[in-house]
Amino acid sequence: MKCSLKHERALRRQGWRRVGGIDEAGRGPLAGPVVAAVVVLPVDFHHTELNDSKKLTEQKREQLYEEITSHGEIHWALAVVEPEEIDRLNILQATHEAMRRAVAALVPDPDHALIDGLPVLPFPMPQTALVGGDGLSFSIAAASIIAKVTRDRIMVEMCARYPAYEFARHKGYGTALHLAKLRAHGPCPIHRKSFAPVQQALLPLA
Repeated sequence: MKCSLKHERALRRQGWRRVGGIDEAGRGPLAGPVVAAVVVLPVDFHHTELNDSKKLTEQKREQLYEEITSHGEIHWALAVVEPEEIDRLNILQATHEAMRRAVAALVPDPDHALIDGLPVLPFPMPQTALVGGDGLSFSIAAASIIAKVTRDRIMVEMCARYPAYEFARHKGYGTALHLAKLRAHGPCPIHRKSFAPVQQALLPLA
């Protein structure tokens, strides 16, 4: 099934006027923030290439990001939760908090949330959870692109700040390269100290 406005239209038929698609990027990495975005699309929106950000090339994500964020009739907002808060809350709760903050930042407010994955509780408005939503819903797919591109750009900036880890190459995910750098240098300030591979790097050598 292709991305469409099918789910947004179904919610509008139920009386919800402003449906915000929500997705996140950065739950899995060992370093850097988690980012969530919310997008409200025009009722007649259509796009032939918009899809789950994971299915797109980096170049295509950047192109679509510019299209979405510069479109005068598309309303969007995002929120960033930093590694220190991820360690304090745990990654699931930090992701949910990022989603709540993204919705709170959007003006005007949506009146219903269409969330990729499972329900987020508590949440400040009615919601519909849609597993695999970033490949089914245009608004969730747009949110996934905004969140992914934003987070990737942050990690490129962090690469300049902490060049020893080569964050621009792996974006903080637990690749072989990243794990090797982590073992060689230990964690830096943007590593998630509560994640097991980072904790292991903190242990003294036997």
